[in-house]
Amino acid sequence: MSETQKPYEQPCILVADDQPDVLKALRLLLKPEGFQIETASSVAEIIESVKTRDFDVVLMDLNYVRGQTSGEQGLDVLSRIKQIDNMLPVVVMTAWSSVELAVEAMRRGARDFIPKPWKNERLLVVLRTQVELSRSLRKSRQLEQEIVYLKNESSESLIAESHAMQPVLEAIARVGPSDANVLITGENGSGKGVVANALHAASNRKDKTMVSVNTASIPETVFESELFGHVAGAFTDAKTNRLGRFKLADGGTLFLDEIAAVPVKLQSKLLRVLESGEFEPIGSSKTCRVNVRVLSATNADLSSEISSGDFRQDLLYRLNTVEIHVPALRERKEDVPLLATHFLRGYVTKYRKAITGFDPVAMQALLSYHWPGNVRELDHTIERAVLMTRDKLIRSHELGLTERPETTLRLENITLEEMERRAVRKAMARFEGDISKAAEALGLSRAALYRRLEKYQIE
Repeated sequence: MSETQKPYEQPCILVADDQPDVLKALRLLLKPEGFQIETASSVAEIIESVKTRDFDVVLMDLNYVRGQTSGEQGLDVLSRIKQIDNMLPVVVMTAWSSVELAVEAMRRGARDFIPKPWKNERLLVVLRTQVELSRSLRKSRQLEQEIVYLKNESSESLIAESHAMQPVLEAIARVGPSDANVLITGENGSGKGVVANALHAASNRKDKTMVSVNTASIPETVFESELFGHVAGAFTDAKTNRLGRFKLADGGTLFLDEIAAVPVKLQSKLLRVLESGEFEPIGSSKTCRVNVRVLSATNADLSSEISSGDFRQDLLYRLNTVEIHVPALRERKEDVPLLATHFLRGYVTKYRKAITGFDPVAMQALLSYHWPGNVRELDHTIERAVLMTRDKLIRSHELGLTERPETTLRLENITLEEMERRAVRKAMARFEGDISKAAEALGLSRAALYRRLEKYQIE
């Protein structure tokens, strides 16, 4: 191994044989060639090792009982290994080789067959080839699952020139290059995910994978499987092994959005992996080890969640080594023209429109609006306007901003009816149309809320 090569990059091989002199000879041969060697001298040791450790290759003899030469015991062990990990390459060897035995070994999943006494050069070539194939297959499988798991946010840019956003930019510059866990707080739609992307891009892990997951969107019944993975047969629908988000993010960054939604009963397992980098997939006794930087985000008051017993305080300590608060869009109005222009360019290209900008009245409307949905609402507003506009400039009526700008509303000029209408609209926007949650927040029954929705013609 070269001085610059990291220890975990060394191929790890399980060498299994019941003869101590054979194990010693193989160790002397393989260790100077850069292999990490683990040994086993019995069937029980082989199975236990495969269950509890990750190997690149298993090199195993086919006979483990003195006087037996049929290889049947080794073939049975080979089948059991394949049941545990079908992707693990196994190279078998025996002094009692025959064409029939070699064919049967290959049929049961062996990658190659080495007769004893072995030739050093051939053995090294076989092992190096299987290590390379093993790592390529596992990487290919991981990439296939990443295609399913990952949300591509590469098009999102952190656009911020306002005074309110300067502390955020400074924090990203200082904390980004480190491996510190960061908790990002702020209202829904304020851009917490974009800040997470910027932290990853500023880190030493920027060339590695960033896995994003909205924990609030995962049903509690499959939550543990999504984060930590499972093995085939672990539960009814587990037809194949599945990598969890932590394994997919190994070496890179894991972004846990809506962290307050993590079920209480799983917070201890999350705490463990944050502290030690270790976890077990569902249905497996094998401990997996990962090197992951965790970024998390929430719009919830975690102090209140801790007081109510819905969030562990020690988990919060692990998550918020550094905390970054993203201000609401209404607190960074200077960024509205920049963001609106950025979104406009994107949607003009996407929808092949000839729109060049906003007319002055439309831009003033954008600046005056309160933006309860923050940057996400601005994004959707611009997309809708691009679709509706026929001219080269977007007009104010095409923005669809029906709520009166907050800056023009004075408390002494608002009627009780107007205040009620605004409260209902905000509650519906806050809970994304969920009648039960909005009614509870307003202190109304569902029926009473329905009456007000009809009265104020709110969808």
